[in-house]
Amino acid sequence: MLMKKAIFGIGIGIAAAASLLVMLSVSVFSTWVLAAPAPQFGRSSKEDKTRLLTGKVLDSGENPLPNAVVYLTNTHTRTVKTYIVGADGTFRFPALQPSIDYEVYAQYNNRKSGTKTVSQFDDRSQVYISLKINTK
Repeated sequence: MLMKKAIFGIGIGIAAAASLLVMLSVSVFSTWVLAAPAPQFGRSSKEDKTRLLTGKVLDSGENPLPNAVVYLTNTHTRTVKTYIVGADGTFRFPALQPSIDYEVYAQYNNRKSGTKTVSQFDDRSQVYISLKINTK
């Protein structure tokens, strides 16, 4: 009987040591799993990684130009998106990639604004640009 108690005691000791080892392993492993990479360039890893471009198309007197067409060019792929502004002259291009440069300009009655660039080095998530067209 004494022998059974000794073996049983050793078995419990080994089981306790094994469970302690498992707990230590899990705690070390979970630390590795839960550790998040450091944010890059001041942005949180949970933050939306796209940017929003908004603006207005105006004449030289700061009046909106309804029905002007805004052209947005991805300088990497050369694809072009267009936006026809409403009565208030505003435009909106959501979900732009922050690692790409974009060129934007507007046209109204065969007249064109200057071209502006949204740079990949500008880390703002929202960019506002006014595009002016000389209508005279």
